[in-house]
Parts: sequence; structure tokens; C-alpha cells
Amino acid sequence: MADGRVLGVGLIGTGFMGKCHALAWNAVGPTFGTMMRPRLVHLAEVDATLARQRADEFGFLRSTGDWRDVVGDPEVDVVSITAPNPFHAEMALAALAAGKHVWCEKPMATSREDARAMLEAAKGSGRVAALGYNYIQNPAIREMERAIGEGTIGRVNHVRLEMDEDFMADEDAPFAFKNGAASGYGALDDFAVHPLSLLWRLAGPVEEVIADQSRPYESRGGRAVETHEIASALLRLSGGVSGTLSVNRAAWGRKGRIAVQVFGSRGTIVFDQERMNEFQIATREGDGRLAGFRTVLVGPAHEPYGRFVPAPGHSLGFNDLKVIEANEILAAIDGGTARLVDFETGFAIEEVVHAMARSHRERRWVTLGDAG
Repeated sequence: MADGRVLGVGLIGTGFMGKCHALAWNAVGPTFGTMMRPRLVHLAEVDATLARQRADEFGFLRSTGDWRDVVGDPEVDVVSITAPNPFHAEMALAALAAGKHVWCEKPMATSREDARAMLEAAKGSGRVAALGYNYIQNPAIREMERAIGEGTIGRVNHVRLEMDEDFMADEDAPFAFKNGAASGYGALDDFAVHPLSLLWRLAGPVEEVIADQSRPYESRGGRAVETHEIASALLRLSGGVSGTLSVNRAAWGRKGRIAVQVFGSRGTIVFDQERMNEFQIATREGDGRLAGFRTVLVGPAHEPYGRFVPAPGHSLGFNDLKVIEANEILAAIDGGTARLVDFETGFAIEEVVHAMARSHRERRWVTLGDAG
């Protein structure tokens, strides 16, 4: 940062999440009025021609067909990593070694060993290292977290989490990268990490799990499917809180569902990401004649909604959550308090995923720290 106010941005990968990062870096300054302004410096794709095209579209000054050029660029201060999961570790380690801040999409890595190496590198780097868990930035989730913390629903005793989409529901679809073992476990690390990130904010860390995984289709296009599209788990959290988790990448009709139910001694809070601008709450009040759920519609009273829209009921979207996350990244780089999943919390979430995978293999409860 030449004058402490301009942040040089590098981007690796220009697919769905790469474009989300680019849009967020472009929008964060005007949206939040940040004193530190991102400058889009260098973009990498696997093909130099595509890289140049995306750089022109997104507003980056330079482009390359080799991601190492981005990491080595002295004008780049922070690297957004949105490449496929198996490349996260190598890229993040290189960026941290080069003295760059890192904003890496989830999951951290496809192996526990690589995720551990990323955590250790982040600890020794003195740089911000954060993961792309933008669902925790939702003003609805923030308000739910505040209400739970203030005891609105009493003592939390049970949490139910579900995540479902149908992008792998078609049994006639060809074999894809996400069907191969190189991509990870499947629904567990591709999907389950998102509801787990919400669990961390709303109810605390997981201590013990028992899990099962399944494949709705054993083969695609004549090739054996190596990942599991469906996973379920029972969870034990600190303080005696119980939980359940169910995730499915082959759920016809579901588009972006992350359903959360938090049950307490005096009430319940319910949220569904497909209706991300509202949540429901029921509390023990009065004589019971009017008992039931009421819907809270998110508006300017729920920060930082008002940074985007001055009126309630007009709704935020997925990309807006990424802009909020970019603002938190800037706050962290500037030395302030930030609401992020850093590599330490990210590794703890990865530990739950690996514990569930081990539980499935060994058909038993697994205690965290015993993920193997």
C-alpha cells in the first residue's frame, strides 16, 4: 500500500466466485465509504487470452496465464483465491510467503494436512488470512446472533441445520470435476462447511460427531462417482447442546437452501437462505393465546443493510453479502475488529468435516481432535 489508503488487489480464478470477488472489490468503497480503496491490479486465469478478457471485463490493470505472477507482483497487497478447491493450499501458502494478505474461498483445502499447513503459515505471516464464508455477513444472521446472545430465546439446547441444492440432482448428467476424489469428500466439504460456519456464530463449536454419507448415483457417463452427494450427522456441542446436520447436492427443487433452526428454553429462531431477507422467531410470552412465529423482515435497522438500501422490504442479494465481507477484510487489514472466518476458525470447521468423514468410515462417534 503506497500511501496506506490504496490496496492493490490480485485475483486468481474468474468463475462464479472470481466474478463475485471482483464485483465486491469494485463496490466496497462506494458502498461503505471506506478510506482504504481497493485498486484492481492483477488477474490470473489458466489461459492468458481468457485472463485478458476477464481483466478487461472486471477492471484489472494486468492479466496473466500463470497465477504465480499475481502472487509475485509487488503492487499486489491482497490476493483473492477463487480457483478450484485442490489449488487453495498451494496458492494461499505462496501468497502468505510473499507477504500478501489472503482472501480464499472455502473450503481451506481438500486435505487436513494442507489445511493445517495453511493455518501455520497464516499464524507466522502477520497477514490477514480469511475464508469466503459470506453467509455469516447476512444482516438477518447478525440479528439472530444478537438476539440469541441477549437471551431472547433463553438457553440454546438444540440446533438443526440443512443445506440443499439440485445442481447435481440429474442422474443423466455427465461426470464432472466435483464427482472425483480430487475435489474432496463431496457434500461435506463443498457444502456442510457453510451451515457449520453459521453454527459457529449462533451456537458455538462442535465437540463430537457421528455421520453417514451416501451416493444417489454410483456412476455418471460410465465413470464411477468417487464423492458423496448426501451427508447427515448428529452433533454434540459445548454446554450440552445437541444438533443435527443434513446436506444434499442432489435435491431436486432446492436452489440455495440453508435452513437453520435454533431451539432454546424460551423460544425458537428459524431462517432459510432461500428467503435470506427474513427470519422467524417464536418466544414464550403471555398466556399462549397468540403464541407462534412472527416474521422479522430485514431493513435499515439491521446493519449493514442500510448501506445498500434505505428502505425495508427491498432485499439484499448474494453478491451484497460478498461486498460486506470485502469490507470486513479491509477492516482487518486496517487493524480493526472484523467479522470473518479466519484460518484458525476455518481450520476448526475443517476438523469437523474430517471428523464426520472418519465417523462414516469407522461407523462410530468421533471426538474433535481425533479426526485422523
